[in-house]
Parts: sequence; structure tokens; C-alpha cells
Amino acid sequence: MRKILLATLLLTTAAPLKADTGAEVKTLVDAYWAMVMKESPIYASSLGIDDYASEVGDYSLAGRDRFTNASAAILKKLDAIDANQLKPADRIEYGILKRTLEENIEGNRYGQRAINFSTYSGWHQNFAGMADNLPFRNKADYESYNARLKQYARVNDESLAVANEALKGKYVLPCVVLDGYEKGIAGLIVKDERQSRYFQPYAKAKPAYVSESEWNMLAEQAAATIHGIIYPSLQKHLDWFTASYKPDCAKAPGVSAQPGGKDYYNFRIRQETTTNLTAEQIHALGLKEVARIRAEMVEVAKKAGYDSREAFIQHLRTDPGYYAKTPEELMEKVARVNKIIDGKMPGLFHRLPRLPYGIKEIPAEIAEGTTTAYYGPGSPAIGVAGFYYVNTSKLDQRPFWEIPALSVHEAVPGHHHQIALQQELELSDFRKNGAFFTAFTEGWGLYSERLGIEMGLYDTPAKDMGRLSYEMWRACRLVVDTGIHAKGWSKEQAIAFMTDNSAMSAANIEAEVNRYISWPGQALAYKLGELKIRELRELATKELGAKFDLAAFHDTVLGQGSVPLNVLEDMVKDWIAAEKAKA
Repeated sequence: MRKILLATLLLTTAAPLKADTGAEVKTLVDAYWAMVMKESPIYASSLGIDDYASEVGDYSLAGRDRFTNASAAILKKLDAIDANQLKPADRIEYGILKRTLEENIEGNRYGQRAINFSTYSGWHQNFAGMADNLPFRNKADYESYNARLKQYARVNDESLAVANEALKGKYVLPCVVLDGYEKGIAGLIVKDERQSRYFQPYAKAKPAYVSESEWNMLAEQAAATIHGIIYPSLQKHLDWFTASYKPDCAKAPGVSAQPGGKDYYNFRIRQETTTNLTAEQIHALGLKEVARIRAEMVEVAKKAGYDSREAFIQHLRTDPGYYAKTPEELMEKVARVNKIIDGKMPGLFHRLPRLPYGIKEIPAEIAEGTTTAYYGPGSPAIGVAGFYYVNTSKLDQRPFWEIPALSVHEAVPGHHHQIALQQELELSDFRKNGAFFTAFTEGWGLYSERLGIEMGLYDTPAKDMGRLSYEMWRACRLVVDTGIHAKGWSKEQAIAFMTDNSAMSAANIEAEVNRYISWPGQALAYKLGELKIRELRELATKELGAKFDLAAFHDTVLGQGSVPLNVLEDMVKDWIAAEKAKA
């Protein structure tokens, strides 16, 4: 259990720099992280910080402005430090904090800041999953959880107020992505509140540290709150969405059609990719990658005995032998593949994280409209494992031949390995738990899919086509995301491009395109990050020759947690130089 003392970290008037500029950077990093924890009390609890145990945070635009102003105050102090006087490790810390603060400030300038939900997530679903990453170690933890449930009406009202500001400014999600969105709200209102996701902590066996009477009282309080506060708030949300938001949805799918949308999209590109590439450059790179991968798919189809790539893909999409009959059958297949992968990990890494991971089904009320899988980080501080969430809806769209590539991305050596390792590195709390750069994190996930080749996972043409289809999926993103948000593409154009080039099912393609439309720029990070890691591996292999150690390379890439791609390049080049010096 950890406590943070904000009083010692508050920033007031500017003070002269200390002789130790590294210590000054650490002070600012700690101040920023303390501020993040105060503004994100649920996340703070997931990290074992008890200062805000019964709070849920401020969901208003005023709260965002307050956070931005505080970020600007820290940035002013940081800019007063001469980065050239810092040690290499402190310079990384300085650069990551500076980038984070600058993005906080710039992001708050755009009207799109009021877009507070997507087809991928929303405040209602986030609150419903709150218990997944909270500690339940004593009676006080259950009392805190109940206190948080009681605040949902305010959370909902503040969030609706922000969304209404988005409506006024025409910063609204496009109509083409909103069909069925209301199911994710309505599905949280179940007849018996004791069967709801909000009641999850009480659906388990009574812990020994709570008496029978106390347990029953806490459970009754939670049930009453769910029925009397949460359900009416969800109904209010549902009514608002159907009566006010959906009828006023945007006609154009691209964010560039919104006021200031072009500038906002350029910001999102820089933020998600940590590069200065333009939309046009990324689009062209995507077309090049699509052509390369398509040629590889043709060769795999030939190996499978098919005259064309299209014929093999048609077989893969329609042969019922590739699809589960029940959710449990799909989960069993996933579990089997994951245990095979676990056994191969020591051959690719010298350092493995201590935190394990599990597999869960994606909640039913959102499964039909969301992606095929995702990862939820665990917390060593409160004893919660990481979880790989699998979509078990529409089973005829979830082929077995996708499982190996999907699993190495979401579990190990992908997201779980990278994030769980980051959580135990000797870094600041900010770097361990708050610095996540999509190009690095998702780039590593996609690079991990390629590691499946070295693991021997793609031992049939079907599985190898599954890997190539997934790589093609990420290459298509470069084309489709920029096509929609910078080149005026329609949703139909995006779906047609992905259908023509990937082996993905129709349901997955539709869900993915909806995601790109409602979450501009995020999808660009995967392929750009993976290409950078592959480029650095090729450089290290060439420079070190027979002395190249793949496991050591992997440990180096992951050794500073999530970092911008330019920082990663410097790290790997420093490692190469150090290895050469040893020789």
C-alpha cells in the first residue's frame, strides 16, 4: 500500500534551479504524477494509492482546463532546465515529461476535446468495468467501492454536459458508426441488479475479514445504488443518445470535416505516432506495405494448393471447420495456444515479468460492436493479473487461424509482457504507470506477431495467412485512417479496401472501420512502430554480426518502458555501441 503526499509536491512560484538539475527533473516528474493521481482517483486505487479511495474524479471541461493549466505551470519550470546538463537517463525522463505536458496542453486547445466517447469506449462502460482493477483487501475497500457507485449520477451528468458542448460545436461522431451503439448502454440495465457488472465484487464468495451481517449490508447497499442511482442514470444517458445525439450525428465520416478538424488530425498523427510524418506520407507508405504483404499472401496461397490468394481467403472465411460452435470452445482454443506461447518465451527474452495474465470474454453488451480482442493491464501493487479479453460474439466471424497472431499481440510476448515488465522496472511511477506511447506499445504488439514465426506458431498455411492478414490489417490502417480523415474517403471505400486486401471477416472489418472513424489517428501507430522496431533489429544484426543476441536486443527495446520512437532509436544505437565496445 502506497501513500502520496501532495503537500510536498505542490508547485507554487518559480524557484531558482538547484545545482542538481537531475533532482529538479525528478521533483517535476513526481509533481506531475501526483497531479495525475489526484485527477484520476480510480486509477490511483488500482496502483495501491489510497489517498482518494472513495473519489471518482471530475469529468467536466472545467476539470480538464484545471489539469491543463497545472500542466502548463510544470512545463514552464521544466523549460527553465538546461537539458544539455542532464545525465542520459535524466534526459530521457525530461524529454518524456516535456512531450507529455506539451500534448496535454495542445490537445485541450481543440474543440474535439469535448468528444468523450467512441465506438470503442465511453464513461458508462469504463464505470461498469471499474471493479476489475480495484483492490478488495478489507471492509474499507468495499465501502469505498459503494461510495463510488453512489457518484455515478454526477459522473453521468458531467459527461452528458461535455457531450452537449460537443453537439453545440459540431464535434459529433459520424452517423455511419452509431448503429447499435445504444446496445452498449441498454445492455448494462439488467433485470436483476445482482446480475449486473456493477455488482461484480459481491457476486464472489464472502471474504473472511467481513462478517456475514456486514457483507449482507454492503451488498444490499450496492444493489440499492445500482437500482436507484445507476440504472436511472443509464436510462437518462440512453434517452439522451437516442433523442438528442444520434439525430444530430455528423454526415461526413472524417474528422477533417469538423471545425478545425484538419489541424486536429495532424496533431493526432504526431501524438499517436511520435513522428512528424504527414498524412500523405503515411498513406503512401501504407499502400507500399499493402502491396508487399499482398505478394506474400499469394505465395502462401500457392503453398496451400490454391490458384489465387482470393480463393484461399474464400476457403478460410467459409469452411466451418475453422470456427467454434460455442464460446467455450473458442476460449479453450485460445487457452491452448497461449500455453504453447508461454513455453517459448525464455528463448526470446532474458528477463520475464513476474505478473501473470489470464483470459476473459469481452462483456456481452459491447462484444458485437467492438474489436476482436484487447488487453487490460493488471496491477502488481494490488495483486490483479493482466487480462487478454476475447470476443466470443458472432462465432462464425472468429476463425481459429487468427488465434496465434492475435494471442502473441495481446498477451505474450506482446502487450502483457511489455506492460507487466514496465510496471516493475526501476523507473519513476510516472514512467512505470503513466507514460504510454501508442507507437511503441502497439508497435511492439505487432512486432510480437512477427516473433510468432520464430516461435513456430504459424505451422500451417492457414495460420500463416492469419498472420499475414493481421499484418495486412495494420498496413490497411495507414491507408484507411488517412483516407477517411485526410482524403475524404467514405466508410464504404474503407470497408471495400480492407475487404479486398485482408482475410478479415466482414464483422471485424466493419467494427474496425467504425473504430478508425471515431478514434482518429490511433490506428496509425501500430505499423509505424513495428516498422521502426524491425528497422532497428536489422541495424543491430548488421552492426553486431555473430555477436548479435536477439534476447538482449528485446530486453533493450523494452528496458526503458514505453518511449517515443526517436528515443527508442537512440537507446538501441547506444546499446549497439556498448556491445561493440565489449568486443
